[in-house]
Amino acid sequence: MNGAGVYLLPLSSSSPPLRIPSPPKNLLPKTPLWRSASSVGFFGWNHHRRRWAILRARGGGADLKSESLDVPDSIMFEEGSGEAVPTLQQVEEDEVGEGGQASSLSLGMETLPKRWVIVILCFSAFLLCNMDRVNMSIAILPMSAEFNWDPATVGLVQSSFFWGYLLTQIAGGIWADTVGGKTVLAFGVIWWSIATALTPIAAKIGLPFLLVVRAFMGIGEGVAMPAMNNILSKWVPVAERSRSLALVYSGMYLGSVTGLAFSPFLIHKFGWPSVFYSFGSLGTVWFAIWSSKAYSSPLEDPEVSVQEKKLITTQSVSKEPVTTIPWGLILSKPPVWALIVSHFCHNWGTFILLTWMPTYYNQVLKFNLTESGLFCVLPWLTMAFSANFGGWIADTLVSKGLSVTIVRKIMQSIGFLGPAFFLTQLSHCDSPAMAVLCMTCSQGTDAFSQSGLYSNHQDIGPRYAGVLLGLSNTAGVLAGVLGTAATGYILQHGSWDDVFKVSVSLYLVGTVVWNLFSTGEKIIE
Repeated sequence: MNGAGVYLLPLSSSSPPLRIPSPPKNLLPKTPLWRSASSVGFFGWNHHRRRWAILRARGGGADLKSESLDVPDSIMFEEGSGEAVPTLQQVEEDEVGEGGQASSLSLGMETLPKRWVIVILCFSAFLLCNMDRVNMSIAILPMSAEFNWDPATVGLVQSSFFWGYLLTQIAGGIWADTVGGKTVLAFGVIWWSIATALTPIAAKIGLPFLLVVRAFMGIGEGVAMPAMNNILSKWVPVAERSRSLALVYSGMYLGSVTGLAFSPFLIHKFGWPSVFYSFGSLGTVWFAIWSSKAYSSPLEDPEVSVQEKKLITTQSVSKEPVTTIPWGLILSKPPVWALIVSHFCHNWGTFILLTWMPTYYNQVLKFNLTESGLFCVLPWLTMAFSANFGGWIADTLVSKGLSVTIVRKIMQSIGFLGPAFFLTQLSHCDSPAMAVLCMTCSQGTDAFSQSGLYSNHQDIGPRYAGVLLGLSNTAGVLAGVLGTAATGYILQHGSWDDVFKVSVSLYLVGTVVWNLFSTGEKIIE
């Protein structure tokens, strides 16, 4: 068998040195194969290698024997340009094309570009992040029955997560921008995983202990977004920014899907504490992989190819470490305040749906625990699709010459006005199916925000992306704390229609502020 994975018929030892005539031109691609590896992909590349091997086996008309003979990969063509066919090693060393898309083969498998390995690992961290966060929204139903909690206490428990989450937004951004995102994200995952596993123990000791543990969990998850934003600002070129961020944030949505789908099953089979023990233990697996594969920037990674490193560094920010944060300059820019205000308006509605949706389905639509969890999956599954679809649209528009500013405004306007419209329709729904459909459409359009405000931090100040996200997400977390707690209060004195009216009003305010003051241009060097 030769290097191409094809069995060659043996040749007699008396045969003259094998020289193969040039194959017909219609059998070879117009672009040299070793230069088009990134465009033909895994299966196309192997197809061309098999054709090469067949031509070698047929060439020369030599006598056939039963003895095997290794035919070198560097056989010369007799006619044509006289160039040698590259060896497999040469092809693999030159498989990263000018666009930086790696197509190297490892044990017959296509290897992703290293920057997308980092993106996928960040995606998996955010998957765990929301799995560990939303399990409380399901477990709170049997917990409130067991501990006799009223709606106000439920709101307090739900909002306690955000107390810690709020504390580490700006601190996590500063930490990530100074020491690197790898260390900060690793700390966050381990910290919140331990807190998740301790939740049942704290709940059985008493309510104050539960509130402290939930706040501790928020501390760990609070550093995740700034750390991720710092890492991707160094690893991902501008042309791939929307898609990479959309993929990472869709990990949060799929984490919600996973958590909401599996939590009812675990609760029914093993009791509500099992949700926290099982989900919390997954963080150790992720940590082991992250520690061995991830680096804060491509300059620190010995595994990244020269071509990919060149692609990233020519389109990325200065790699000089951040030593001081220009707070005065940052806070003097109107687009920064547009980010902060818009993030608050966006997260008010998003976090209410994240934490209170199962309760809404249970109390208003009369779904049982399992049905509440399963129907909650649909909006988050839709968000995972919409986020990646929106990221593809945004990057396509930018690549076709539309300004980044216009693209960000279009995507965020969809992310605000879509949820606002569908939430106003909930009061007119006369069936549970229509209510679920409205919730699904609301969350689906909300996901376009990942290509709007959530991509904008790296646009306006890529070197300080972690700090900028920490600033705006602090406002977003405040919205989560206030909105989640306020919902419990509103439900004691009003109705779900009142809850949704507040969210719609803030969506409209955010739309106006974003379109007046945001930009997609770099304003902070």
